[in-house]
Amino acid sequence: MPMTDSSTPTLLGPLFASDAMTAAFSDAARLQGMLDFEAALARAEASIGLMPATAAEAIARACTADRFDVAALARNTAQAGNPAIPMVKQLTALVAQHHPSAARFVHWGATSQDAMDTGLVLQIRAGLAAIEPDLQRLTAALAALAETHAKTVMIGRTLLQQAVPVTFGLKAAGWLAALDRTRARLAEAGRAAQVLQFGGAAGTLAALGDRGLDVAAALAKELDLVLPALPWHGHRDRLVDLAAALGLLVGTLGKMARDLSLLMQTEVAEAFEPAGRGRGGSSTMPHKRNPIACAVTLAAATRVPPLVATLLAAMPQEQERGLGGWHAEWETLPEIFRLAAGALHHMADTIAGLTLDARRMRENIEATRGLVMAEAVTMALAERIGKHGAHDLVESACRRALAESVHLRDALAREPAVMAQLTPDALDRLFAPESYLGMAERFVERVLAARTPRS
Repeated sequence: MPMTDSSTPTLLGPLFASDAMTAAFSDAARLQGMLDFEAALARAEASIGLMPATAAEAIARACTADRFDVAALARNTAQAGNPAIPMVKQLTALVAQHHPSAARFVHWGATSQDAMDTGLVLQIRAGLAAIEPDLQRLTAALAALAETHAKTVMIGRTLLQQAVPVTFGLKAAGWLAALDRTRARLAEAGRAAQVLQFGGAAGTLAALGDRGLDVAAALAKELDLVLPALPWHGHRDRLVDLAAALGLLVGTLGKMARDLSLLMQTEVAEAFEPAGRGRGGSSTMPHKRNPIACAVTLAAATRVPPLVATLLAAMPQEQERGLGGWHAEWETLPEIFRLAAGALHHMADTIAGLTLDARRMRENIEATRGLVMAEAVTMALAERIGKHGAHDLVESACRRALAESVHLRDALAREPAVMAQLTPDALDRLFAPESYLGMAERFVERVLAARTPRS
């Protein structure tokens, strides 16, 4: 029974994962990764004279996933405990059909974990390649937003309350800098994870006699993987490091999604996900414009940390090869990849099509009738009468402004102790949000300059 396309989307698949990542971690890709290991192993062993070249060619020809009965593999996996064991049996039978003498060389000197771990590493390589275009797209869009809106004034918010003016460019630069750091971590962890797993039964390659390292070196070359100092069956730190880097990526995307969803609230209405027919609607309220990409990203940011924790918890594996801890990785790491890729794809689309309302940003700054400029006035007065006295004066004026529902500028103008220090024009200038942006524009420039060599 030939293999069906296991990358066919499930009902929720396109919502939470990208097509490329679904394909990279499909059952077909898992099986093909193991088969690529087997084909490369045969070629490597033939290259150093451990099997005839004709046998290696016969084995390699049979290592095509669509020739395998996946339903049978699944049933037999439940009995064998891992899919490599029934896969090797099917592969041996396929080879024997056309080249009986080659069948005895299938899986020569390897163990199930070698095939599964190296197959996973090949999937990881494909998964990292699938992530990179969306990472490039998102960071490029954020860089453009940061540069374009370096002077677009909006209110800064701390503890969910209005604080002092900032710029949208500064906010975008913060997202961008965090993503650039995460991208660097992910690249480093990804490189470290792309190593061959080949140790045989207990990590000694004893079945290959004195040729074990020769085969390992040839196999690593065949698969274009790094040959580690020794097999890593019971040492999972590289994979967990990669999972943690993906977790940081999803957390950074979640921060962006949280910010954007708050900015998209009706009462705020400063930024919006791209609109489109059938996007973000409600089944009953025609007026709704829901933050769908943010919702999916926040769901991923909720789901991924426990998955990373699962891999951390699975690290203390017993002796030379673990019982249960290794098995706990099989579905966990692919799910982290899928969720990370889905969130990344959604946010890349969102930032590329983000709509901003600069007028609304300005209106929201004025919502407190000048109270958000209290610190600016306090600092100007502090230069003349000291910080403590200035704070008391402005705090008293703030209470009056709130009690009387008047603008803080008017409340201050009625205070002789304030006007003795500031002219009316000087007071007006202190209530211009653009005058109290500090190093916001410089910070944006620094973030953009730091990433100039990057794509």
